[in-house]
Amino acid sequence: MITFPNAKINLGLNIVERRQDGYHNIETVFFPIPLTDVLEIVPAAADAEATLTCYGNAVDCPAEKNLVMKAYRLLQQRYDLPPVAMHLYKHIPDGAGLGGGSSDAAHTLLMLNKLFELGISDDDLAAMAATLGADCAFFIYNRPMMATGIGDVLSPVAVELKGKTLLLVKPPVGVDTRTAYSRVVPTPSTVDLSHTIAQPVEMWDGVLVNDFEPSVFAALPQLWLIKAQLLDAGAQYAAMSGSGSTIFGIFNSDKLAEAAAVTFADCATFVLQL
Repeated sequence: MITFPNAKINLGLNIVERRQDGYHNIETVFFPIPLTDVLEIVPAAADAEATLTCYGNAVDCPAEKNLVMKAYRLLQQRYDLPPVAMHLYKHIPDGAGLGGGSSDAAHTLLMLNKLFELGISDDDLAAMAATLGADCAFFIYNRPMMATGIGDVLSPVAVELKGKTLLLVKPPVGVDTRTAYSRVVPTPSTVDLSHTIAQPVEMWDGVLVNDFEPSVFAALPQLWLIKAQLLDAGAQYAAMSGSGSTIFGIFNSDKLAEAAAVTFADCATFVLQL
């Protein structure tokens, strides 16, 4: 069985408050995008061990610590699953704010549920996924979602981006999520995110904000420059996704997006039709 775990971007990201457990309450809209990894899961011999083999982008993580294997172990413990052979081709950049690892984990749960006919509901799978990572639950539903709490309290939201073109720009540098959170001063939002997201894209600039940007841009000014270049190139809206380091621009024209991509020769770029 093969599936294609997709990435996400954040449309707005407000860091509302620091919790007593050390996590942060946030407000954001998760939006799925058509940039994917490839995941194959097949049954293994009954006397074999479960395995995970990775290809594509380098994965600096032992197999047992990979979220794909953690997702398998979670269901194995609860449902006594037989061993499987898992093959993961990494295409979504890591450390990019795109949720690639979380998506891989969520799609592992979805595939195992289907492969072994476990009959687990999406809501129950989402609850399990949330124990693996704050944004893993979103990928179970995989449609635009307003996220609160630590990113695990989800509700559907309407976002109209059909026909737009998305340009992702991922520079060689990465951003450590824990460090990014340590540099943010949580502040309750003064803007109704659900109201803002319902407005036309061209009205988002300056209103729909990512609270990570000021501190991350101060440490990595090349990210601020990428955002400015995207807006200068005709993007209707540009922002950093998650804690970075990917900057995205939303364009009305695929030609504008493709022309802009050429200017970022030292970065990984992805032009995607929404």
